[in-house]
Amino acid sequence: MESRIIASNLADLYRQAAENYEALPAFATRQKTLEWAPVTFRELFERGMDLATGLIEIGVDAREHIGLFSDNRFEWMLSDYGIQLSGSVNVPRGRDVTENELVYIINHAKIKVAFVENDALQKKILRLRPEIPELKEVILLDPDAKPAEGMRALEEVVAIGNWQRSNGDRRAEERMKDIRPDDLFTLIYTSGTTGRPKGVMLTHSNMMSQMVVIPIQLSCTDRVLSILPIWHIFERVFEVYTISCGTCTYYTSLRTLGDDLKNVEPTFMGSAPRLWENLHQRILDGVRAAHPVRRALFHIAYFLGHYYQESIFYLKDNDLKLKPQSAWLRPLMHLFHLMRLFLLLPWYGFFNAAVLESIRFSVGGSLKATVSGGGALPLKIDRFFNYIGIPVLEGYGLTETSPVLAVRTYKKLVAGTVGPTVPDTDIRIVDIDTEEVLYPNKKYLHEGRGLRGEICVRGPQVMKGYYREPEITQNVLRGGWFSTGDLGMITFNDCLKILGRCKSTIVLSNGENLEPEPIEMQLNQSRFIDQCMVVGQDQRFVGALIVPKLDVFREHSISASTLEELSRDPEAHKIIRNEIRKLLSGLNGLKKFEQIREFRLLRNSFSVGDEMTNLFKLKRHVIEKKYDKTIRDMFESKQVNA
Repeated sequence: MESRIIASNLADLYRQAAENYEALPAFATRQKTLEWAPVTFRELFERGMDLATGLIEIGVDAREHIGLFSDNRFEWMLSDYGIQLSGSVNVPRGRDVTENELVYIINHAKIKVAFVENDALQKKILRLRPEIPELKEVILLDPDAKPAEGMRALEEVVAIGNWQRSNGDRRAEERMKDIRPDDLFTLIYTSGTTGRPKGVMLTHSNMMSQMVVIPIQLSCTDRVLSILPIWHIFERVFEVYTISCGTCTYYTSLRTLGDDLKNVEPTFMGSAPRLWENLHQRILDGVRAAHPVRRALFHIAYFLGHYYQESIFYLKDNDLKLKPQSAWLRPLMHLFHLMRLFLLLPWYGFFNAAVLESIRFSVGGSLKATVSGGGALPLKIDRFFNYIGIPVLEGYGLTETSPVLAVRTYKKLVAGTVGPTVPDTDIRIVDIDTEEVLYPNKKYLHEGRGLRGEICVRGPQVMKGYYREPEITQNVLRGGWFSTGDLGMITFNDCLKILGRCKSTIVLSNGENLEPEPIEMQLNQSRFIDQCMVVGQDQRFVGALIVPKLDVFREHSISASTLEELSRDPEAHKIIRNEIRKLLSGLNGLKKFEQIREFRLLRNSFSVGDEMTNLFKLKRHVIEKKYDKTIRDMFESKQVNA
């Protein structure tokens, strides 16, 4: 039976969870394979109250900004409990934060107290001391690391608070009573895909609105695996949601994910497209390496799953409708899919149990669903997992919208879309050039469904604004409507389809416009291509920067031991050129000017924290600057006939 706590603020939700779920496990930390260290809801809350009191004792004021620089671990959640229960605001970032970002965030947010994850971050802070004069207290999370002189261990602050509370200190309780729905609970600095970070101000009411609309049903019997960066609002909302439902969250890592999927057997997890792309490739590699009979069985099972699920989608009105369908054709197609379903059912039932079940077991076997967010999921991969019986409920949102704006539900699972908008959320599709509202607009046929434009939204999850950036806030928040900067359209079964970024649009020298993301997603389907970015702003044609998969080329008798060697191998270039031609020929509607006419193989991969955000989004401005000479060489090459 699904239940969830509805509270007025985050601190109150934490309190209610302790009262409702008491001795149930809230979080579990991996010790080794099959061994997890759990902490109960009551224990977490009491230690959080101790930490909150300790923070107040060392001088933290109500609504003060507290830095929290760490990746996923139990101490992160304990620190957040302490911050929220003390009536303060957390300012989170991952441990890969650069020195420039640290200085900017600490100074811009006026942070006086900061939690840091490990000794490496502690040393980084020590080096930067002269540039961050307002930072007074640094608290080290890692219990195995030693605090430097003048810094504190997390347990020291907890112990201070515990002593104060045992002697009757109730300042944390008073702080909790004073929290207002419009108070900030967090100040998240964006990852900076297009310039310097901006501080997104999210309120308690923003977060609480998400607890009401998330369509996933969880209870204390469910198990959730945490893999995405906890400081990112997407993962954070789901972790708070698991607390509201009494569900235990298990912290894993990319290194142990494969084992933990099998051992924990999660019933739900938040995920990013890159995870599913890697898993998809791993499954296909396993199929290629299998005995020919097993390969044949897989292809038969997938063929049956494909057409069986397609018929199910159609009959449930969950097929991708980008164009209106005539009134007479729909009943005919309905009859066709009913007949196909009847014919496939016995065969599908057998192969589903005999073949596809073992593939589902490789991701734990118990997944009810997973919500993929933080970027567009390639349609091919989206359909693959839904065809084999792993429902992917792709969602859409931004840090500025707390983040969920739209998400697929079990009833509205339309591959290729992010589902319908969540309750209490209004959406508009606006013409980029004229700012005319295209949807909803009765002047257009079907009220503007099928027309593409910028997505604008209004709802209780929309941010308060950008911290100390009134002009930028006014540019994106007008009349209560937030301009997302994303291109989209409403399908003819009322789902939102994301088409790319307004700002990532490439304009060629002849005036033609193109969206790079669909081309990049198609190229990333190649088993030879690890990463890529399409370039061509103000040029005569389109090019691509490509990071090849070294291990796959080795399987094809190319002896390069490094990416640098591979980038000089003529045979590797030939293979990539053929892959580009083959993949883009299958991309429907690709115009001549959108074809990749030249590429360069890179000697280094794009890495998180440098060329990519924590959710694996490309930092286009960073990549363009870093590979400026390579890009210029590509377009100036005499080998290309423009």
